[in-house]
Amino acid sequence: MRRVGAIGLGLTFLLGWAAEEQGYFRQTEKAYYADKEAISFVRPGLVVKIVAAAIAANGTITADVRVTDPRGLPLDREGNESPGVVSLSFIAAVLPQNETRYTSYTTRVRVAAGTGRQATQAAADANGTFTKLEDGLYRYTFRTPAPSSIDRSATHTIGVYASRNLTEFELGTNFASNVFHFVPAGGAVTRTHDIIRTETCNGCHGDLNFHGGSRRGVEMCVLCHTPQSSDPVTGNTIDMAVMTHKIHTGADLPSVAGGGKYQLNGFAGLVDYSKIRFSGNGGTRNCGVCHKVDADPAKRAAQSQAHLTNPTRANCGSCHDDINFATGAGHRGLAQTTDANCGRCHVPQGDSEFDASIGGAHVRANFSETLEGVVLQITRIDDGAAGKRPVVTFTVKTRAGAPIPLPQLDRLVMYLSGPAADYATQTSTDARTATAVGDGSYRITFPNAIPAEAKGTYRISMVSRKRLQLMAGTEKQRQADDIATNAQMSFSVDGSPVAARRQVVDTAKCNACHVRLTFHGTQNTVDQCVMCHTADLVDGATRQSAQFTTMIHRIHSGKELGVPYKLGSDTWDHVGYPGVRSNCNGCHINNSQQLPLRDELRAVKEPAGPITDRKPETNACTSCHASATAVAHAQANTGALGESCSVCHGSTSEFSADRVHAQ
Repeated sequence: MRRVGAIGLGLTFLLGWAAEEQGYFRQTEKAYYADKEAISFVRPGLVVKIVAAAIAANGTITADVRVTDPRGLPLDREGNESPGVVSLSFIAAVLPQNETRYTSYTTRVRVAAGTGRQATQAAADANGTFTKLEDGLYRYTFRTPAPSSIDRSATHTIGVYASRNLTEFELGTNFASNVFHFVPAGGAVTRTHDIIRTETCNGCHGDLNFHGGSRRGVEMCVLCHTPQSSDPVTGNTIDMAVMTHKIHTGADLPSVAGGGKYQLNGFAGLVDYSKIRFSGNGGTRNCGVCHKVDADPAKRAAQSQAHLTNPTRANCGSCHDDINFATGAGHRGLAQTTDANCGRCHVPQGDSEFDASIGGAHVRANFSETLEGVVLQITRIDDGAAGKRPVVTFTVKTRAGAPIPLPQLDRLVMYLSGPAADYATQTSTDARTATAVGDGSYRITFPNAIPAEAKGTYRISMVSRKRLQLMAGTEKQRQADDIATNAQMSFSVDGSPVAARRQVVDTAKCNACHVRLTFHGTQNTVDQCVMCHTADLVDGATRQSAQFTTMIHRIHSGKELGVPYKLGSDTWDHVGYPGVRSNCNGCHINNSQQLPLRDELRAVKEPAGPITDRKPETNACTSCHASATAVAHAQANTGALGESCSVCHGSTSEFSADRVHAQ
């Protein structure tokens, strides 16, 4: 990994650092771009590691923590012998025997302003003392003692979260967290809270951190978000399982659908999650997105099956919050005063889908294993030349390879669009009118001709849906859509070599959050989306652009955009990107966020925008940076000869996209 960049009064750009100096920083960190002299002096980055902990007979809790830079060199906590003060906060908690949630010894009482309502919350210890043991190694003695009744044979955990302020060196604030498990009585730790791994959360969140950035990872979260903690403003619990389920369910909570709200008052003030929907296709029914069973045993959470084997009223009732377990209302009249009998009906997996088992009850019809699957393949395109009507040969089969008669499909649409560099024309036809030609193949002549003046590469694509009733005639009957993965084939209309479209994002990256990207009922690949969401596509009602770059940037910017974005009846001002929005590589591939962009890209039309015809680079950047100042800056650097954005924001320039977005 190379590190180039600028810091302080001088700007020095260096390439080819010695191997031992490389690899400590990511492309999303400011230190990645700092010059060698600054790195040598400041030694940016922060690593904290608890190496020992103990609870004395009188209850005194101590933890030894090592504080270093990423190379393992010690840092001075007080900032006297190394740049930047390091702030450290500690939490002590116990995982009681036969319990799945922590109880924190370190707590605080929060009081709701105006009402005086109080709530206890697990929190960091306050006003403990530090003793320096050696360079970079400190012993923290908690002010809060452990209670005299502690179970010394139970697993105890110390958590530390830390920050190092390097803003005076233009290197931002560095954050780190760490946890340490131990048994006060001695011996090996045999029980931990290991249900969902941070790596799983990072599939969407990129780098899971909250409360300003210092609390990082699930292992840290569960120490404070315990059943003993609640929000004094709303009265809601902030227990990790309940809170996480409710936040990710949001608008689909029965209580919200019934007119209520789900809100929490925390570090960011009162936050309303009532409009939030889980981004994964399948919704929160798709438990396995978070409760992931990794194929690699070394990466698999020890209790990854806990949601199947240990159902509880709190966990299940957090999503199904219209159930009154005390009376049985919403639960077939079956009252449950304890969790003891939950597993008798709600076994991990039953005999069929859509039953009372946990696995069966959470199956979404479109994900049913009984679906045969629809597989589309375009096998041949004839007469694919300018001025001609293409003749397309294709197959429609099940996953097992059996032909599917076209009348069984309720949707089979073929699209023609081009040129591939920046799609300008797009037409479609119902391909169910195709003629069978044997061996499960069909052939259709496209009703529209390729424009006579067309040049370069064009593309034909297909989408399909087979709608059917599962378990018809039974209590479990429900509609399912068996949706094919979109099929495409590119071809040259003028004899020139087929040129692949520039890849900006990849469907696999989208599916890291969306699971199985599906829009408009059948569109499920980025290659399909860009064929319709072209530079000319404008919402008829709002007159705002629905071009792909514009739309995706604005939707994912949502509430951070600063200006309203609306397509049809959908407004996106409540949406929050789950990761770090400035991390362009969270979605982009091949460093495609870098300027300059390709010359053949067309201006994006937006009648309702401050610039009605935006040049490609202006459009890409102002889709996120939507303030009047940012738009004016872009317009000021665009003239009759084009855009000059890459002079300052090019990939090797001082203010490249990656550098200005680094944290």
